[in-house]
Amino acid sequence: MPPFPPCCGLIIVASRQPVPLQGISVDVQVKGFVADVSATLKYKNKEEKAVEAVFVFPMDEDSAVYSFEATIEGKKIIADLQEKKQAHKTYDEAISRGEQAFLLEEDESSADIFSCSVGNLPPGQEAEITLKYVRELPLEADGAVRFVLPAVLNPRYTPKGANNQDVSITATRPQVPVGGIPYTLSLIAHFQSVYGIAKIESNCKITPVEYTDSDKTGAKVSLAEGHKFERDVELLAYYTDVNKPSVTVEAGLGSTDAAHIMVESVAMLNFYPSFPAGQEQTSCGEFIFLVDRSGSMESPMNSEPNAPQRIQSAKETLVVLLKSLPLGCYFNIYGFGSKFEAFFPESVEYTQKSMEESVKKVNEMDANFGGTEILQPLKKIYQTAGRAEHPRQLFVFTDGEVGNTKQVIDEVQKNAQKHR
Repeated sequence: MPPFPPCCGLIIVASRQPVPLQGISVDVQVKGFVADVSATLKYKNKEEKAVEAVFVFPMDEDSAVYSFEATIEGKKIIADLQEKKQAHKTYDEAISRGEQAFLLEEDESSADIFSCSVGNLPPGQEAEITLKYVRELPLEADGAVRFVLPAVLNPRYTPKGANNQDVSITATRPQVPVGGIPYTLSLIAHFQSVYGIAKIESNCKITPVEYTDSDKTGAKVSLAEGHKFERDVELLAYYTDVNKPSVTVEAGLGSTDAAHIMVESVAMLNFYPSFPAGQEQTSCGEFIFLVDRSGSMESPMNSEPNAPQRIQSAKETLVVLLKSLPLGCYFNIYGFGSKFEAFFPESVEYTQKSMEESVKKVNEMDANFGGTEILQPLKKIYQTAGRAEHPRQLFVFTDGEVGNTKQVIDEVQKNAQKHR
């Protein structure tokens, strides 16, 4: 495996340049709270000689890849699951014989990136790669089922002095300028819910919802034609009676062939309870706000004309939250980047005076703190003792581009019982 390809997609090993992407086609089947995704990506080698390439793609820890296929020169190659050492040996032997071979493995530095070494791609030839995976879908506060298709991977910032083994596979990937993406995305999404589908919304332009069943238990939408894949595609499905339990059954193939994944039949219970709102003690609580002030926060929120900077949107939201806190609680604000600093040495009581002082400081914040190193401020916050009868709540404002993902998650997990 060549270390650290410069970007996502299909990458030439020798030059570390991307193989031109011709187009992306995605089919999404959502049944209740689970999505089955089939993504096909087409590439073409425009070099004058054969190249060895590596395929890099985003994946989150709630997803499971169950099929990976590649077609080159009319030959279809299907992935086979092997132990890591044996897989590397098989791949190396095939490449040395001049054959096509693929090596799929999780990136060591981040659980949401996978890479696949795709053997020899002849000059002028196209490669068609099809990836299939399933994932459980998260729920929004308003009850919506949320599906997200990631756009091109953001580069992950790696702290200075990090061990080479910890460097993210996308650490040196250049940003693609808005409007500079030469390919389009076609996406069709089918939704099924036993009690009906009320509506489907998206952050992108989509076709009107088309119900495929008279009782509105099935529906489909598509992205508008010519969609430029410059940001994540988000789909929100609102189900009728979302809190009613339901069961989804998938019939097994009934085969003893090891190549078949679904040999046995399975049943999945969807249970999303609704809890009544309790009486909260509004004067209790310690509220800590951790704000990303790295250089990437100067980027616009989206590709729309005159879109606000990420840092500006974060500041506006933070001001609203500050003005909404209950009197008598405690709060503090941290800004972080390559360094971090807090407004106060420790959390202070929320008063009209402390609120006004903090709002003034928030409005003066800029995205001028360099890189994105969130681990150290998190450790500082966790090392600071909390206050009795004031449970800690931590709010994070960030565009999420960190390289030491697992270390950050581990640190949060260690302290998960002490704060929300």
